[in-house]
Amino acid sequence: YTSRESRLQQIAKEYHPSSTPTDITKTECHFEETVYQAKSWSKARKVIIQSVRPACELFFVHSFFVTNVEVAFSPKDIVRAYQKRGTMENYIKEAKNGFRLDQMNSHSFQVNEVKMMLSLLAYNLTNWLRTLPFPPEHKNMQIQTIRTRIIKVASKLVKSGRSLYFKLSSSFVYQEFFWKVLNRIKTLQIE
Repeated sequence: YTSRESRLQQIAKEYHPSSTPTDITKTECHFEETVYQAKSWSKARKVIIQSVRPACELFFVHSFFVTNVEVAFSPKDIVRAYQKRGTMENYIKEAKNGFRLDQMNSHSFQVNEVKMMLSLLAYNLTNWLRTLPFPPEHKNMQIQTIRTRIIKVASKLVKSGRSLYFKLSSSFVYQEFFWKVLNRIKTLQIE
């Protein structure tokens, strides 16, 4: 929950006012806990304030997490749990948007089950592709980008002797990335 509530921003600035950083090469991160009641809320709620000042920056960026989690966890643990939840929601969104996981529109349970299994297989293969053969700087690509750079590639099937070859267009923009991934796939040792 990121709030535009100016009162929450004021509270966060009271905890961590803008000041000269002691070490500008390091990111500062602070967690605070307070109780707050917005005008539209029926009761006061616990709010965790995460204040982050990126390296070489003067001002803190504040994030707010409204929670009902009891005192057993530190504010830092609560923020980490909410961030993992947000990451999971991104995985679900990608499965829906990229693999049509939300398009189970048949009246037959078995048909929907097969559609879902095929979607999950495609999702897992894509994650395998991202995890193993992709260069580190491309491991966070979304499925639409992967399709554009790896799958939806215009090519021509050429027969030479007994062999078949795919010939890519010389104007293919992502040719270097395509070949890098293909070569990394070839070097994988699957046991």
